[in-house]
Amino acid sequence: MASWNSFPLEITYECLGWIAFASWSISFYPQVILNFRRKSVVGLNFDFVVLNLTKHSSYLIYNATLYFSSAVQKQYFEKYGLGEMIPVAANDVAFSIHAVLLTAITLFQIAIYERGAQKVSMISIAIVAVVWLTAGVCVFIALPAHSWLWLISIFNSIQVFMTVIKYIPQAIMNFTRKSTDGFSIGNILLDFTGGVTNYAQMAVQSIDQDSWVNFYGNIGKTLLSLISIFFDLLFMCQHFLLYPTKRTLIPLISDKEGKEPLIKSTSDHPKLENIDHTV
Repeated sequence: MASWNSFPLEITYECLGWIAFASWSISFYPQVILNFRRKSVVGLNFDFVVLNLTKHSSYLIYNATLYFSSAVQKQYFEKYGLGEMIPVAANDVAFSIHAVLLTAITLFQIAIYERGAQKVSMISIAIVAVVWLTAGVCVFIALPAHSWLWLISIFNSIQVFMTVIKYIPQAIMNFTRKSTDGFSIGNILLDFTGGVTNYAQMAVQSIDQDSWVNFYGNIGKTLLSLISIFFDLLFMCQHFLLYPTKRTLIPLISDKEGKEPLIKSTSDHPKLENIDHTV
């Protein structure tokens, strides 16, 4: 297993990784807090949450297995060379665990809060069922030959696929409603930061090792960053440019006050003879 050639780059790698972890992890909270304050999940697309849970669960399986399993690491080195580094960092595992937990909490909020006429579509249910059925079949295929690296690569591919399609229902919903109310933009801004720093972390490792193997050796992490950045930019465009939040402006003065002259003419005052002098 390769080691770092530059200590400053190693520190930069770790810092970028934990910044990505913090950004992506914190990105879950604005939506959870918004749901809690409103006691409503209207405006949040349920398909997005259901697909997201499958996505993060499969990504957790990939990250945790490659990071902790010596058998899988051995197969990785046999495929990509002993001089390469494992493309999964501790922050990747920590993020995946946290993501599964927070997505499950959001799903629980959907079950208990006001949701109007919204519901999970049959298409999303079918997609999730097919994905996990496929994963189960792959487990039985991998068992005889102990093809663990191939198996977790399937889970990595699943998370990429789910990353692509999970954003689409929310984007369509925003377009249909011509509004992003109920969908936290704070989530998107933090997600964008996480995507950029995650990609930068991989670039730092490649620069240090003078190799780009970690990009295609963990193609799922690479595509995760790029896809997230793309959709985050789309959501920011919807929120800030296409469907900005309408705010009611309160005038500082009334129309009557605005039209009143600063200095009144004598004709504006009541005539003296009309004033009652009686006590």
